[in-house]
Amino acid sequence: MSTVTLTINDTNEKFEFEVLEPTLGPKVIDIRKLYTQTKMFTYDPGFTSTASCSSNITFIDGEKGELRYRGYKIEDLAQKKSYLDTCYLLLNGSLPSEDELKSFDKEIRKRSFVHEGLKDMFKTFPDKAHPMAMMSSAVSALSTFYFEHLDVYDEAEYQVLARRIVAKVPTLAAFTYRRSLGIPFIYPDVNRSYTENFLYMMRAYPNENLKISPIEIKALDTIFTLHADHEQNASTTTVRAVASTGAHPYAAVSAGINALWGRAHGGANESVIAQLEMIGSVENVDKFIKKAKDPDDDFRLMGFGHRVYKNFDPRAKILGKLLEELKHDLGIDLELLKIAQKIEEVALSDEYFIKRKLYPNIDFYSGLILTALKIPRKMFTIIFVIGRTVGWITQWIELRNDKELKIARPRQKYTGPKDNKI
Repeated sequence: MSTVTLTINDTNEKFEFEVLEPTLGPKVIDIRKLYTQTKMFTYDPGFTSTASCSSNITFIDGEKGELRYRGYKIEDLAQKKSYLDTCYLLLNGSLPSEDELKSFDKEIRKRSFVHEGLKDMFKTFPDKAHPMAMMSSAVSALSTFYFEHLDVYDEAEYQVLARRIVAKVPTLAAFTYRRSLGIPFIYPDVNRSYTENFLYMMRAYPNENLKISPIEIKALDTIFTLHADHEQNASTTTVRAVASTGAHPYAAVSAGINALWGRAHGGANESVIAQLEMIGSVENVDKFIKKAKDPDDDFRLMGFGHRVYKNFDPRAKILGKLLEELKHDLGIDLELLKIAQKIEEVALSDEYFIKRKLYPNIDFYSGLILTALKIPRKMFTIIFVIGRTVGWITQWIELRNDKELKIARPRQKYTGPKDNKI
């Protein structure tokens, strides 16, 4: 057994803590008894050096720019498998056989319909309500229709609640969009695949046999796959924290949606597109690069850098290649693409960005593809929600089965008054 020793200089006391070995990634110092033994806490704002749980779902190596789901490289999954393959993998721990995938796909299609009462709830929202606000409310409301999911105890029950929410989220997402426009809702079409069905519910009008190109379906399916899970990020940590209280799983997912709404998290790709439009032309790129490097300027280049990745975000590499393949077929705004490519070219060769390991991340490219897919900017984060729901519910299941589960309760460094008197 490997250990580390903590020495308190004032008293020369020494305390030993076990070092835990992961299958991949950094070793972990087990400090669960730190306060009991030393009467001290650790101080780690943003939890940048803290492992809050054990997990076998997703692994990230930020230095190498590597992302794996259940041990599979994200590049292989995105290029060789569908989003539903990935969902099955996350929920079951292995990729499906051909028969298993057919059965899973059929079940998801049938579960894609929502209760009429939930559909009617959308009528109570103002026309201008943000889709993310409606989405969070709708997912939370699912817990009122499936209250039995508050008490689940075995794998079969976990799979029902997981498949139910994975199936219904695209329907709810499409309803949020159509409510914001005041146009009729379109019900799911069980003859369409998961990703095609979402685009159909977004775009179609009643009684229209809308055709959607395979190129569009593949592009969006890839984006869903790339967003399916991403270890213990802010929204996933939120889901786990809420779930640790014993809250309904759909309420925990709703909390994750609210966390994802933030501009620093799921809303980043909206900011990238807005910034590319603000830059306006390739001729202006150098001016804005200079602003980004100026320590006295508040301007920040969106879509570069990542809390975990200190190399090229592997998801960004996949989308960058996809952009090249699809730029003509999807009708991507070539002016915005040229601006983005120029920024990437400069940043990857500029010592300022190289030294700080500011590489393009997934948000730098995803907004361009979503724009080409005619997804409105206010729906960008909703797309993220659809892809990430399977990750959130998989994390919930893992937490539920964790024998070391405790309610999330971080401590603090108090900096207030010592002893005020009345």
